[in-house]
Amino acid sequence: MNPGFTLVELLAVIAILAILATLTAAASRSFVLRAKESSCMSNMRHVGIALQSYAADNGGKYPETSHTVSLDHAWIAALEGYLGEYDETRICPADPRAKERLAAGGTSYILNSFLFVPETDAFGESIGPALNRPASIPDPTRTLLAFVCSDKIGPGPGNDHTHSNLWSSWSGVTADVAVSRFGSADAGRSNYLYADGRVESIAADVLKRKTSSGTNIALPPGLP
Repeated sequence: MNPGFTLVELLAVIAILAILATLTAAASRSFVLRAKESSCMSNMRHVGIALQSYAADNGGKYPETSHTVSLDHAWIAALEGYLGEYDETRICPADPRAKERLAAGGTSYILNSFLFVPETDAFGESIGPALNRPASIPDPTRTLLAFVCSDKIGPGPGNDHTHSNLWSSWSGVTADVAVSRFGSADAGRSNYLYADGRVESIAADVLKRKTSSGTNIALPPGLP
């Protein structure tokens, strides 16, 4: 005669099933996050190639941001013919404001203002070297070109560049960049496009330590 399960045995089975369900859900979330991170990296690589191709077709100059041209000519719109699947490539799949940005004509990616927003004096004259040309960047392997934008950044096409000169504090960085787009809080990571076309995943705590030590991560090497 089968005595069946005792209450203790039944509770043990339920506990094991609950643990297995939790582990399965965690593994599934991790897989989805990794897939989104990989897709975002692919998007940024395509953006990097498109920026170089645009420069090659336009006198060696990168497209401009909304800081200096109208919204319909700002960089993400200027790259539409270079990006193939334009609506997919300009939006990070992990961006919680993806639908807003898509509808508004914006992008999940923002350009480094040290390169794309020229600094001028009171008379409108440029200060320092112009770095809006691939050939003008002294060290492309260490120069950040584009970032995944923070949720705080508005969805419209006018929100297409950083305010890197304000990155003297961690709050300044996180106001512009989703440093933990893939992960949670400071334990997460994000993708970064370099001027040589490389895309790198960097942990938020690594960048936080650099910022806390006085390093502006967006400042191209060689600039004061």
